[in-house]
Amino acid sequence: MLKTSLNEFHRECGAKLVDFAGWEMPVMYRGIIDEHLCTRQAASLFDVSHMGRLEIRGDAAERFLQRLCTRNVTGMKVGLSRYSHLCNESGGILDDIIVSRFASHFLIVCNASNRDKVIAWLRRHAGDFGVSIDDRTLETAMVAIQGPQAIPTLKSMLPLPIDELKRYHFLSGELMDAPYAVFRSGYSGEDGVEVVMPAALAPSAVRLLLARAEAAGSPIKPAGLGARDTLRLEAAMPLYGHELTEAWDSITAGQAWCVDLTQPFIGQPVLKQIQERGPARKLAGFELAGRRIARQGCRILQAGREVGVVTSGTQSPTLGKVIAMGLIEAALAGPGQAVEMDVSGTAAPATVVPLPFYKRQRA
Repeated sequence: MLKTSLNEFHRECGAKLVDFAGWEMPVMYRGIIDEHLCTRQAASLFDVSHMGRLEIRGDAAERFLQRLCTRNVTGMKVGLSRYSHLCNESGGILDDIIVSRFASHFLIVCNASNRDKVIAWLRRHAGDFGVSIDDRTLETAMVAIQGPQAIPTLKSMLPLPIDELKRYHFLSGELMDAPYAVFRSGYSGEDGVEVVMPAALAPSAVRLLLARAEAAGSPIKPAGLGARDTLRLEAAMPLYGHELTEAWDSITAGQAWCVDLTQPFIGQPVLKQIQERGPARKLAGFELAGRRIARQGCRILQAGREVGVVTSGTQSPTLGKVIAMGLIEAALAGPGQAVEMDVSGTAAPATVVPLPFYKRQRA
């Protein structure tokens, strides 16, 4: 099993470690609800070093990525990141990724569970463009600092003007002659940053950061994958293997905003047809009555007829409600529709509601 360079730090903090996509990762430290609310109210630090980090280099790197990405990456300026999908020829989603433009290369951040698949897909198509694909996952680390106090706390600690960064932009710098990059992005529904640095630097950098934050009276506490999942679900952010799979396409998955159908990427002809005729199913949000949670795979029913399937569900710590996302027949995807969830053979009443469930208050 792979371990991130922060594995010993997690143990010191009392983390419960689990196998996640072949990595030993912290699922929680103090408890999922505590870590969730800390992120919503203050700031938390997540180790996301298990996610793949791939560098694409070569004169044709931009054309290569434009051929594979659903998002338009042509003409991206240095310091800009864009969320995109990689699709197969049938429009099925191979992975959702973030593409960032550096002066000398592009960086792709992909899901840990899909890293080998993504690398194989990239290399399968790289020969036509003469680009190099370098996997930097094991030699780097990545941490996410998320929450309303993340930027105010970090801006006095990092030698970069991160408070001036726009969403999905990044800055590069050096610390003790080691390169690092700070991205204003995240997966929690809150403001914050993700920092990529050399793996060897991460343990001392994280300990120093948390100690300085504590001394400044704005503590940043570690949080695990459990809270990361409940946070992203409240914010209606998709998770690969749940809302995103090769079994369906970007349009059906509610991600049409990251698809530029004017670009000739792999899968574009199929996605264009789906967009024109309209998807048979759509991703929708649901609130359930009572306390029973509809987990992934639960059937969605209306008048006894199966009309969809749950992709994710949880008890929302922020809202105090049971929420879920799922794919449902397009005609029933509008807010206010009454349905039932088949939870272990018991029908749980539910209502279609707008997404996201939670939106942070912006200053």
